[in-house]
Amino acid sequence: MKLTEKFNELRPFDSDMRRRVYLRPTRVVTTSGDVTNAEGLLLDRPGQISFDGSGCTVMRGNPDNPARILLDLGREIHGSMRILVQSTKPTRVTINVRFGESVSEALTPETVHNATNDHANRDFKLTLGMLSGTDTNESGFRFICLELSEPDTEIAIKAVEGVLIYRDIEYVGSFECNDEIINRIYNTAAYTAHLNMQEYMWDGIKRDRLVWIGDMHPEVMTICSVFGECDVVPRSLDSLRKITPGGSGMNGMPAYTLWWVRCQYDYYMQNGRLDYLREQQEYLRELIPALCGYVSPDGSECLPDWRFIDWPTNADPDAKHCGLQGLLALALKSLAYLCEVLGENELAVLCREKYSLLKQHIPSSTAKSATALLALSGIGDAETLDRDVLSVGEAHGYSTFYSYYILAARSLAGKTAAALDNMREYYGAMLKLGATTFWEDFNLDWAYNDKGEWDANPIDEIVPDGGKDIHADFGAYCYVGLRHSLCHGWSSGPVTFLTRHVAGIKILEPGCRRIQIKPNLCGLDYIRASFPTPYGKLTIYTDKSGRLDVDAPAGVIVEK
Repeated sequence: MKLTEKFNELRPFDSDMRRRVYLRPTRVVTTSGDVTNAEGLLLDRPGQISFDGSGCTVMRGNPDNPARILLDLGREIHGSMRILVQSTKPTRVTINVRFGESVSEALTPETVHNATNDHANRDFKLTLGMLSGTDTNESGFRFICLELSEPDTEIAIKAVEGVLIYRDIEYVGSFECNDEIINRIYNTAAYTAHLNMQEYMWDGIKRDRLVWIGDMHPEVMTICSVFGECDVVPRSLDSLRKITPGGSGMNGMPAYTLWWVRCQYDYYMQNGRLDYLREQQEYLRELIPALCGYVSPDGSECLPDWRFIDWPTNADPDAKHCGLQGLLALALKSLAYLCEVLGENELAVLCREKYSLLKQHIPSSTAKSATALLALSGIGDAETLDRDVLSVGEAHGYSTFYSYYILAARSLAGKTAAALDNMREYYGAMLKLGATTFWEDFNLDWAYNDKGEWDANPIDEIVPDGGKDIHADFGAYCYVGLRHSLCHGWSSGPVTFLTRHVAGIKILEPGCRRIQIKPNLCGLDYIRASFPTPYGKLTIYTDKSGRLDVDAPAGVIVEK
């Protein structure tokens, strides 16, 4: 008998499918003040308090020179901290705890360099007593800073542990080649998306920890490419559908309703869940008149406010118009297909008519994010758009949110190898800066000085006086300085690009019933990849000799 059956008053309205794993720190970054045996916190010892107080780390308070320990968990996690305390003097001692996605953030108090406690506390106090074990709130972090400053105080700590909270699901999809940087990019991007798969799909694990549905589309594609079917996708899509009247903008933005449509399309193509698609049928009927109404008689989009593509283009009317033109076209094309599947033939015809009308109006912009959507929608010539906009400055001008669409648009223009080089340079720079997850935003220019020389300090090191702090000194809009998230699901785009355009795995029929395999080595020696389908795992291997091996599960038809 389960607990909820044994005690009738326990009736959960929701469920938490996550696991908790305890992680010991991998290194002591620095200490200051009166700290003894900081290295003891790195030892693998039972995570249970006991009367044996040997080997503890001792901190003694001093207001003029606070006892401080800065610990590194080795990689970004989502979760909390558990601290096991052996003894305290006096009976209760208050310490300050500060989480950080970078060393700089962990050393910086709230309000300095825009460090905040927005959405999840990262700078707070804990009052602790002897023989105690205490868990903190959840956040996204890699570094833990502990400070004891009160005079005549002492605390003996047995263990400090990161508590990784995650969905215990299999990484079915994979990508491997002879270029280790590309392999690291794929794995880091997949891990970034995984950390943001909590009870729901979040944009970021530190901030905002919300279901921003437009932000989620790159993450949905990553989930489909790595994990396949996962309840976090429909759970998140439904959460916004249920609170958003048909025809209004999800998250307050009409464009995000368009992204919701694209999420529905990609989820259906991957998993073939007609039962779930039918649950959306009534809502789609309500939605389509409004979306079709966003097409002017001359074929230009006329979405109402809040007109949003991404933050860097938010003040650029031409970029917003260009991007929204492409996004609306993509949504209506997807809607036409979904309507045909659902037997809504009249609505399908209407959507195709409006899509055709949109193709007659070709706006222009110098913004790569907006231009990429235009190219992918079939509006304008992809090769021309690549030559005039997407290729200019190569990896400069990329955004983490729109990286997949820019890379995919370059591939559509026949420039897959150049796109791969851009990805390697752009995301490789974040790895060089110490990233273990990919960021809310990144501009290559941040890492270089006026002479074109690399002069940025990694996020896992203390920034020297006068040095460039890549986390604290940069960012804009809602991510200025240390408010900037260093683990954002929308930055996982390399997974889908490598899967679809380099490994060349393309779904032709819903539920992966028919898949096309056309790898593009782009100068690599070999590619080994896997991909989840509802029928099981598909694997491929190809190399520069021309060999192509495909192992597909029964039920999947492969076209080479």
